[in-house]
Amino acid sequence: MEEISDLRRKLREHSFEYKVVKNTLAKRAAADTPVDAARETFKGPIGVAFSYGDPVLLAKKILEFSKANEKLQIKGGIVEGGVCSPSQLKSISELPSREIQLAMLIGAMQSPLSKFAGLLNASISQFVYAMKALQNKRES
Repeated sequence: MEEISDLRRKLREHSFEYKVVKNTLAKRAAADTPVDAARETFKGPIGVAFSYGDPVLLAKKILEFSKANEKLQIKGGIVEGGVCSPSQLKSISELPSREIQLAMLIGAMQSPLSKFAGLLNASISQFVYAMKALQNKRES
């Protein structure tokens, strides 16, 4: 029980939730939802972790905890409505966090724009230098 309390505390630090639920209750709650696809994993004692934000960080925290505590076995998960096996969850946990992914996306989108602006600036600068050289030539 102490391990579960420790897990809950660690998850609460990141605004995640962890609940131990009965199989019949989990199956009823999962009916007619995207979670319904994972009904086969509802066997034996189950703990359910919820994330309303970054699923990558939740997968990282759960897998870190399961490495240190052999009693916690990962049976599967649901990420963005899709059922994931433990190996898929491990792959998801290796992804960068949501904030880093968004920063990478913005950087990728910003790069062509900054190159285009640099190209336009270089063309205008070259034009101005050419006009200045022409003006100096006419004055001399």
